[in-house]
Amino acid sequence: MNKKRVEELIRELLVEIGEDPDREGLLRTPHRVTESFAFLTQGYRKNPKRIVNRAVFQSEVNNMIIARDIEVYSLCEHHMLPFYGRCHIGYVAKRKVLGVSKLARLADVFARRLQIQERLTSQIAREVMRSVDADGVGVVMECRHLCMMMRGVEKQNSVMTTSTVLGSFREHLATREEFLKLIERPAPI
Repeated sequence: MNKKRVEELIRELLVEIGEDPDREGLLRTPHRVTESFAFLTQGYRKNPKRIVNRAVFQSEVNNMIIARDIEVYSLCEHHMLPFYGRCHIGYVAKRKVLGVSKLARLADVFARRLQIQERLTSQIAREVMRSVDADGVGVVMECRHLCMMMRGVEKQNSVMTTSTVLGSFREHLATREEFLKLIERPAPI
């Protein structure tokens, strides 16, 4: 990312919307916005395979593993406004398990890009499946979209839910139902 060029573009944007980029409150805004976008889009500069790195471990277990209530923050690719919420990831291990923090890190890698929630859900599921060659994977996301809350239809209480199920989560109703039941429990204290 060419930060100098992005700062110039933000300064031009301020002028175009009718602001004075030289007024006291806006003097450093192009820099701050550039740093903010660098952080919010860092997923483009990260490789999911490198995130997983050496955190795949051989294991004899073949049970369901779930990480739920993972906070996610992303930017809608249509309006570049934030959306945020929770991500629940479950998988049935075959011979390998993933270090638990890597599930959250994988969610972040894909969330820190311009996104639509539907694709984000699918990308997380496919990467978990690839990383550990899981028997099955389920990902459910529940998010609030500022593009729907602040503009357009202005529905502040709307929540969008998406799910992707792969392998045994798709093929076996009992597996899918177990996953959905386990993620619906009240959040722990």
